[in-house]
Amino acid sequence: MSRRPRTPRRRVAVITGTRSEYGILRSVMAAIAAEARLELQVVVTGMHLLPEFGRTESDIARDGWQIAARVPMQRGDDDALDQARGLARGVAGIADFLVAANTDIVVVLGDRIEAMAGALAAVTTGRVLAHIHGGDVAAGDFDESLRHGITKLAHLHFAATRRSAQRIIRMGERPEHVFLVGAPGLDRLGELIEERSPERAGQTRKARAGETFAEPRLAGQLARTALVVYHASGRAAAVEERGMHAVLSAVKKAGLRRFIVYPNTDRGHRGVLRAIRRHAVEDEGNGAVTVARSLARDDYLRALLAADVLVGNSSSGIIEAPLAGTPSVDVGDRQAGRQPAGPSVIHAAENERAIRAAIKKALATRPRRGGSNVYGDGRAGQRIAGILAQVALSDGLRRKQIAY
Repeated sequence: MSRRPRTPRRRVAVITGTRSEYGILRSVMAAIAAEARLELQVVVTGMHLLPEFGRTESDIARDGWQIAARVPMQRGDDDALDQARGLARGVAGIADFLVAANTDIVVVLGDRIEAMAGALAAVTTGRVLAHIHGGDVAAGDFDESLRHGITKLAHLHFAATRRSAQRIIRMGERPEHVFLVGAPGLDRLGELIEERSPERAGQTRKARAGETFAEPRLAGQLARTALVVYHASGRAAAVEERGMHAVLSAVKKAGLRRFIVYPNTDRGHRGVLRAIRRHAVEDEGNGAVTVARSLARDDYLRALLAADVLVGNSSSGIIEAPLAGTPSVDVGDRQAGRQPAGPSVIHAAENERAIRAAIKKALATRPRRGGSNVYGDGRAGQRIAGILAQVALSDGLRRKQIAY
């Protein structure tokens, strides 16, 4: 009796360009690697390859992932030309890999130029493009334009919220290709919350004994701690420096210890770095300030769980912080329009007085940890891998046509 030939596994390239987006993609990558019908290809680019930002490709390798390709993009210069040339290098380098590796599906997340490079490389070489977190609204720099541009290029859409899924459909995408899966950034956070439950506390302490990062680092001399994550929004470096100075000054005057994480490479980031360095020097030696060039995803999530408040303009303050039970202060307009996951997200204008008032209000809240919200239930990665394994990769899918 002859055996039926095995169906070859679908080769799925996941493009990652930043530490934060890699952290969000980890559960998706793990689910793809665990799916018998899929073969994972990890493509590393962008900030991961820049020494100034911690060269975080090492985090990916340390997590046990085999890196299939490294594609240099930005040089780390803080100007628009570096972004444009980086995009061009990314498209060319990723396209070369996709053809050489005979990739079937390309997965990108969000709205950065690394995702756009992967998207353009995918569609121009005939691959199926899957986009995570399309349909969201957040001003950023030119993030909004990139996100919606990637949506129009993508063949499969993995929406984080019902509202986002509806926006994708209103953009003319076919409803049968839009999947409500939730935010994959909640997947690992949910696991860590479960680890911290009283019945598993002893196991958690034992498992974490050898780790280099631990929550006591956040305790310091002061009673409470703020996790500070502030990214540039494409403005002049001097403007971004003033914005970060207002954040740091407000947190300091609120009597909080500051655990500060470096920004992304968005235009204007040099100003944010100057403000961080000046602030760290002013409080050097008193234990009130800790600065991290980068944090592994688990370390970041544990810092979020341990902090009394998150202050800045990171999407994690909108999406992850409410599930972590950590109130957050969203400063300025970078996340304007993004749907908050709960009432513990407090918005503040980008000035010191407004930020201090928002911090006071946030610290008075008592958000509940765990559960589910508009961003899902922490199983997005599994859903995405299942869809990638079974969806028909037909010419009808690849040849897009507006649906209205």
